[in-house]
Amino acid sequence: MMPLVKICGLTDRISVMVAVDAGADAIGFVFAESVRRVSAQHAAGISAHVPQRVKKVAVMMHPSNDEWQKVRTSFQPDVLQTDLADFDYLEVPEGIEKWPVMREGAMPAGDALPEIFVYEGRASGSGETVNWQLAAQLAKRGKMILAGGLSIANVPAAIKQVAPFGVDVSSGVESAPGKKESTRIQAFINAVRAAGSAIEEEKV
Repeated sequence: MMPLVKICGLTDRISVMVAVDAGADAIGFVFAESVRRVSAQHAAGISAHVPQRVKKVAVMMHPSNDEWQKVRTSFQPDVLQTDLADFDYLEVPEGIEKWPVMREGAMPAGDALPEIFVYEGRASGSGETVNWQLAAQLAKRGKMILAGGLSIANVPAAIKQVAPFGVDVSSGVESAPGKKESTRIQAFINAVRAAGSAIEEEKV
């Protein structure tokens, strides 16, 4: 199956449309402390014409219920992505998907994993690559979206070694922190599609 592609940390309309036109399955907007942080109103404006096939993801970090509800009302996301423990207290209406973030070195006790989850390093948006061997084991137990340090250069190897349900990139398609580059967005998505196709061909 072709990996889902999420382009995260978008801050301008051009980058949003480039990601959509290149075939991104999901686009992320950061509402936590970050150089990529945007307001809910700004995110709503630059994503107003995104087709329904593309999931709009609200990326947060330990928000209060009040902060989350303000983002939900103004931005109207399809998905909430935040750390796993945050979902214990956040009120998420039916119809909004939950993508809990699980961090390397801070996995919850027990064997149970969420049906779908984002797996990344200790700090979001840092460009830190996770241990792919461990990630590959986790990918067998649920729909894992691999994040952390992915780039045009390494995503083919990541897909081959980890076999994730999806991949999530932010700094790997930037020319400077917080500045997405259109050609890198397109090249990353093309690299994912090529790697996915190669794996499918190997199965035939």
